[in-house]
Amino acid sequence: MRYARLENSRRLQRVAALLRDGRPRTTLEIIQGARVCAVNSIAAELRANGLNVQCRRDGDLWWYWLEGGHAD
Repeated sequence: MRYARLENSRRLQRVAALLRDGRPRTTLEIIQGARVCAVNSIAAELRANGLNVQCRRDGDLWWYWLEGGHAD
């Protein structure tokens, strides 16, 4: 998989910063809070950069969070 490097991508940095507190957020919250789209792809890119992004489905909602916080 090709992916952006966290240190070079403002898009990934915005999502990582939003998830830094470890609080679960819905796809829509991430889209609105970080001004991005394709949240599932961004989560995969963050994982490829070594961040422990978790997700789970609850009905029609997908929730994402950074396990252990700290995206630094």
